[in-house]
Amino acid sequence: MIYELLLGIGIMAVIEGLVLALAPLRFEDLLEVLRKLTLAQRRNIGLGIVALGVFLVAIAKTGM
Repeated sequence: MIYELLLGIGIMAVIEGLVLALAPLRFEDLLEVLRKLTLAQRRNIGLGIVALGVFLVAIAKTGM
């Protein structure tokens, strides 16, 4: 259990770090777009990403 948690956090850190290292100006553009969204829209995007993450973890756990 702890292995999977650390693996997931590590992969997330690598991806987030690459975004900031390779495309910092694009990241600023993304932040500007997010600032223009309403709170409800940001919440829905967050919930959608969580749902996608749960789906991907479920697929990984079943061994597909």
